[in-house]
Amino acid sequence: MSTKLELHAQVREDVGKGASRRLRRQGDRVPGILYGGAADPIKLTLETRELTKAMTNETFYSQILDLSVDGKSEQVILRDLQRNPANDKVMHIDLLRIRADRALQVSVPLHFINEEKCVGVRTDGGSISHLLNEVEITCLPKDLPEYVEVYMAELRLGEMIHLSDLAMPAGVSVVALDHGDDRAVVTVLAPRGGSDEEEELAAEAGGAEEAESGEAPSED
Repeated sequence: MSTKLELHAQVREDVGKGASRRLRRQGDRVPGILYGGAADPIKLTLETRELTKAMTNETFYSQILDLSVDGKSEQVILRDLQRNPANDKVMHIDLLRIRADRALQVSVPLHFINEEKCVGVRTDGGSISHLLNEVEITCLPKDLPEYVEVYMAELRLGEMIHLSDLAMPAGVSVVALDHGDDRAVVTVLAPRGGSDEEEELAAEAGGAEEAESGEAPSED
């Protein structure tokens, strides 16, 4: 298990769309909001440099974060990032408070294990096609996995691993399976010039579902 990421924030006193634009133009801080739980929503600012560094860590997007707001610690998860489409800079961040007794619904990454030993590639000459790179799960905060492993060594040409084949940790359930959707996760495709049947397998991925347990209050 990786070390829990920590972010530092300050309560934002100067609010409104104009204030947010001025803050972004300065470049050193990012506006945000903290909501959820029994407490009122809080408008925040976070240091751009610290946030940018945290975003390079895979766990930032799916794990519980330690948020210090003017010295007071909160347990949160990322709910939304708004980016500038022109330069990909973060314009706003939404953070959700968590409660130990309330289940989370969040997407965690899939880690594909032993791909280099995959029978369908090493022996049969196929190629691996990832249909999903993350999986939406629900669990209590204490059971939240950093990632879910997908074991590839025994997968043969034309075979698929589905969501129901994944070994989920205790206390963790897959949202899609709860709704009867056992979509494919990964397959081994035939070499070019092989059967057309494998070319249809990628269509099983389906559209990714949004992991939303609630919407943020509207931003000023």
